[in-house]
Amino acid sequence: MKKQLHNIFSKKTSPNQIPTCPNPNTKIIIDTREKQSLIAANLIEQKANCEFEKLDIGDYLINDTIIERKTFPDFISSMINKRLQEQLINLKKYPKQFLLLEGFYYNYQDFNIHENAIKGMLISIATDFKIPIIYTENEKDTSNFLILTAKRYEKKKRVLSIRHLKNSKSLEEQKQFILEGFPGVGPTIAQELLKKYKTLKNIFKTREEELEEIKSFDKNKVENFKRLFES
Repeated sequence: MKKQLHNIFSKKTSPNQIPTCPNPNTKIIIDTREKQSLIAANLIEQKANCEFEKLDIGDYLINDTIIERKTFPDFISSMINKRLQEQLINLKKYPKQFLLLEGFYYNYQDFNIHENAIKGMLISIATDFKIPIIYTENEKDTSNFLILTAKRYEKKKRVLSIRHLKNSKSLEEQKQFILEGFPGVGPTIAQELLKKYKTLKNIFKTREEELEEIKSFDKNKVENFKRLFES
């Protein structure tokens, strides 16, 4: 009998391959009322770092982001009984928040409410409450979205360059602007230099060996930096 070869291009998990936790450092807090949901089951199946806790606000908490999840029928129901507005106000107590609308579809006539009322509420959520709305297809899609949100917190925050800004800059921003003009000096190195040496004068008079202690500011970059400044 011919031995079946393993397809290395297949996305299916091998029976011997143990799934790794996708969010080891950022926990997904699940409200205890969601314990029997398929979302919780999907998160556990994917080995996500999660735990159950009674949440007074929202259904899921990831770092400082609170998430209210609603199926489309539940969204309509909470509109009619006026519960939605109170929930939206409570969500704003957290630094970051969004409403996760699961299974949204446009067959408005199936519900005993005018379609303009639904559209108006969606506009109000985005403009009056300034709460982002995320649309997911089903429970599995929702669980994948929660994992993706947690994984974003695990990425190193990107430092943005300020050289493209046209508006007036503070003194610290002006110093960073000048440093970013040197070859090999990006926003991260510029901020690290200012954090350690405070002033441009101190940076320019510092020996090359000391400058090389700055992370990512290697010997080649330091030499170019000094050459341009002293030439």
